[in-house]
Amino acid sequence: MMIRTTFDPWQQARATTDGNHATNTTTGAALGRRAFMRSTLAATALAVAPARRVWADASKPAAIPARVDAIGLAGNPVSLAAADIKDLRKALRGPLLLAADEGYDTARRIWNPAFDRHPALIARCASAQDVIHAVNFARAHRLRTAVRAGGHSLSGQSAPEGGLMIDVTPMKAIRVDAKRLRAEAQSGVLLGELDQAMQAVGLATTLGTAADTGIAGLTLGGGMGRLMRRFGLAIDNLLGIDVVTADGKLRHASLQENPDLFWGLRGGGGNFGVVTSFQYRLHPLAHKVLSGQRVFPYAQVRSLFAAATDLAEKAPDELWQRVEIINVVTGENPGRYARWNVDYTGEDPAVGQKLIEPLDKIGKPLLDTIASVSYVAAQGSEGAAVAVPNDVKAWFESGFLDSTPQALFDEIVRRFDAVPNHFEALTGFGDMGGAVARVKQEATAYWNRPAKYDLLSTVQWTDPAKDEEGGKAARDLWSGVEPFTRGHYVNSVPDASEKRVRAAYGDNYPRLVKLKEKYDPINLFRMNSNIKPGTASA
Repeated sequence: MMIRTTFDPWQQARATTDGNHATNTTTGAALGRRAFMRSTLAATALAVAPARRVWADASKPAAIPARVDAIGLAGNPVSLAAADIKDLRKALRGPLLLAADEGYDTARRIWNPAFDRHPALIARCASAQDVIHAVNFARAHRLRTAVRAGGHSLSGQSAPEGGLMIDVTPMKAIRVDAKRLRAEAQSGVLLGELDQAMQAVGLATTLGTAADTGIAGLTLGGGMGRLMRRFGLAIDNLLGIDVVTADGKLRHASLQENPDLFWGLRGGGGNFGVVTSFQYRLHPLAHKVLSGQRVFPYAQVRSLFAAATDLAEKAPDELWQRVEIINVVTGENPGRYARWNVDYTGEDPAVGQKLIEPLDKIGKPLLDTIASVSYVAAQGSEGAAVAVPNDVKAWFESGFLDSTPQALFDEIVRRFDAVPNHFEALTGFGDMGGAVARVKQEATAYWNRPAKYDLLSTVQWTDPAKDEEGGKAARDLWSGVEPFTRGHYVNSVPDASEKRVRAAYGDNYPRLVKLKEKYDPINLFRMNSNIKPGTASA
């Protein structure tokens, strides 16, 4: 879901040079889910780490208690023997962290602090073999299990309370083959890192819109981004996937090898295993793109909604836009605003400028940062992509729209007006269609391809005393607009009911259940928009 949680549209403004004049624009981070931080990426390729324990120089792990209390798959208590934990620690190249170990508290945290969970064990995997050991341990002990890659996890499902966190963030290898238009990236890679590697040789593929998002969860759920209307979702650009399934086997999935698994991994989320690497198809994109935002007074929100949806009806695949209403609490300009974000990725930014001229009739914006920039800048990937926790708690909801009637606009505004002013909030929708809709619904597990827009809503806060009120405000906001939606993006929704999961997968659901029964019959991988074994016809 293409959103931003940098609510102050002025806060990220910076001066850039475009041609012979300076313009005021924003970093791509302001157009993503949040601001990016630092990068550790080598430009075109990263070699796999040498075969040694990656924690060899770290402080000595704390002593393992005789028994470690954990939580099982069914929520039952599990007691882990020290000998078993020692065996796992010895088998891993990466560290196995317990609560008393240095680095545990950092490793357990995910981006959204609304989910403050404490795994019993964290396996920081350095290789596919480490993942195999971790999966085998989880299965043998029937442990609650979750996978942490980027740690973005809007819904908190990469952090298992009392369970085993399989953390693949150390797995960072990237290899770009410019001649064959292909890239291979391990599952710990962040979006900004892969963007930089591809753009170093003038290539790109569809990823998300926030540099510190992990490519793994993003891709497995579908993978929306600025290029999706032009080149399809991230899953539509996958050539192959290496994945450790619940039986502890490392499998390669492609159209030629394990094609049933390849089908399910493209949109089925984390239901079928722990991915260790992805192989992507790349596209030439060395030119500058048109990217930025315009901010308008809140009173103009209905006009903006109408103008943007009218433009969407006749827009070429190269144009992607998103319209939102936001409530800004911090910064120098608190208040409610209407915001329009646009990206034109065709070869000539001037064509994009011509296309967006109809939006001029709305009037002079309070802020206009639309400019010709590099694709890396549009993505917010110029600097570093470091997945770090933030201090803002957030509640997200999402759904797909087949249409945008006036009644929807009215309900969005009515519900948004009811959100207390002390909460930062955002509700908006972005264009779908284009290449996304031209793929048959049954071709991949991702079902909601005919949708015209994706709708997302979030309420955010920092004060723990506001947790209950913030959650209620988010649910109240969503309850009014949800009836206009059909299905949801599986990367965004917390604790989705089975009804919502079925709507997300539509007629693909029975086939996904059969696939789940084949590759994960005990439902080891259930911390996701879960496809439960045995529910094909229920």
